[in-house]
Amino acid sequence: MTTVEPTAHAHPDASPAHPVPVIIDCDTGIDDALALLFAVRHPGIDLRAVTCVAGNTDVDQVVRNTLTVLDQAGAPELPVARGAERPLIEPARPAAHVHGRDGMGDIGLSAPTDRMPVDVDAVTLLRREILGSPRPVTLVPIAPLTNIALLLRTYPEVTRNIERIVFMGGAVEIGNATPVAEFNVWHDPEAAAILLSAGVPITMYGLDVFRRVVVPWADVQRLSASAEPGARLAGRLLAHRDPAATGDPTPTGSLGDAGAVCAVADPAGLTTSLLPVEVSLTPGPTRGQTVVDRRPRPGESEIHHGTREKPLVDVALDVGVERYVKLYLGTVEKR
Repeated sequence: MTTVEPTAHAHPDASPAHPVPVIIDCDTGIDDALALLFAVRHPGIDLRAVTCVAGNTDVDQVVRNTLTVLDQAGAPELPVARGAERPLIEPARPAAHVHGRDGMGDIGLSAPTDRMPVDVDAVTLLRREILGSPRPVTLVPIAPLTNIALLLRTYPEVTRNIERIVFMGGAVEIGNATPVAEFNVWHDPEAAAILLSAGVPITMYGLDVFRRVVVPWADVQRLSASAEPGARLAGRLLAHRDPAATGDPTPTGSLGDAGAVCAVADPAGLTTSLLPVEVSLTPGPTRGQTVVDRRPRPGESEIHHGTREKPLVDVALDVGVERYVKLYLGTVEKR
């Protein structure tokens, strides 16, 4: 068993002089939209493509939401592709109770204008953009990992031009889809297991940090009142759960998936530890759990049955909350 004490990321920060080529794979609900707004506007990120997968809502609605968000963000023309409409084994299980019927909080967003998805599927687009990039790509899946698993199994050669995979998924401690499983991994556990075996550096931005990066309500209100469409959309999405209805005495807006993209732009804001991680694939209450081994030494199981190799993953254990909130607001309000 191999463990490393928690440290900040070793790979360099994104900067305008050397923007990081990024591809986002998403199931555009509320926080995926926040992530796209940030990725489009941060000067250190070169967003090359967006691929869509079923998750928060059905895949066709995900495509529509993605195109609408790119419109609102003032994004340049970007290839957007439709991907898997269900997990590898399980049926699709959308999260309308969190993201609304349309996946975007039912806030009444208009349809996309002239943007259209490309005429190839997500896996084909991923292969084309990764292998065609002059610099190694950072892949940022913030959704169930079905598209990524299909890519890795169909075109394993793409790994030679992937710098790192930063995925939003998993949890060291408490889940949300179940007591121990986070939604993206729970939605397609087999796909998550395939991703972990990709053989490239991987950062797991899980619920342990995901839940902590929240925008103060005063900032949410300011964004919501902005005359600039992208900033206003960010505010409306952050505010989609009415504090009066929730009864929360200190209402805040969670950045959610957007924190994973902040970690690409500013990796030093994230504290990680290189740890063995595996996904529970057995039926029952632990299915979809990311089992993160934080023990300092092998236990009785390894002593009696031998050590089994597990993928080593940079697991996010701590995050600079104020740092990422400031980074997000400063980027989205730049227009």
